[in-house]
Amino acid sequence: MVPDELIKACQKGKTEAQGELYRLFYRKMYGVCLYYSKDETEAMDHLQDGFIHLFQKIKKYSFQGSFEGWTRRVFVNLILQKYRSRKLLYPTGLETLSAEDFSYESIIEDITAADLLEMVRELSPQYRLVFNLFAIEGFSHKEIAEKLNITEGTSKSNLSRARTLLQEKVRERFPESYRMKSNGK
Repeated sequence: MVPDELIKACQKGKTEAQGELYRLFYRKMYGVCLYYSKDETEAMDHLQDGFIHLFQKIKKYSFQGSFEGWTRRVFVNLILQKYRSRKLLYPTGLETLSAEDFSYESIIEDITAADLLEMVRELSPQYRLVFNLFAIEGFSHKEIAEKLNITEGTSKSNLSRARTLLQEKVRERFPESYRMKSNGK
């Protein structure tokens, strides 16, 4: 838990407090940035921009709810804003598909978190964003559509396509595990 005094000092622009807050949240926010980035370089860019943005926005924190959750939202929203401004989000042409059109059994018991993160980072930006917002952040398709300025159908189809691509990656990288799980063994 972050002491209120530290947050208040950051709100006053005290650089020592900002440094302490940075040290407290560096690893966690780097992890968040990795989920939304294609590689470590992009994640570091997001991390740096995220902390700059956090310190600009910290005066708006009202001490209600988790500061860590609020910080995470600041980072995720900034990353989404950067993607929107670079026009990396676009419809896939699969709007008629729904998540129910694909079957996906859970076969990730044999896959490490690092393996999964690497596969997610290989997805295209729009698939990666929708997947992360839905699976990691817990947003609904309606919320994702609003955040990314896309339709709910596009959100659903991007999620379906992301899951299908992830299944293909699992099948390629872990063929024995996939074969055993799909055969019911």
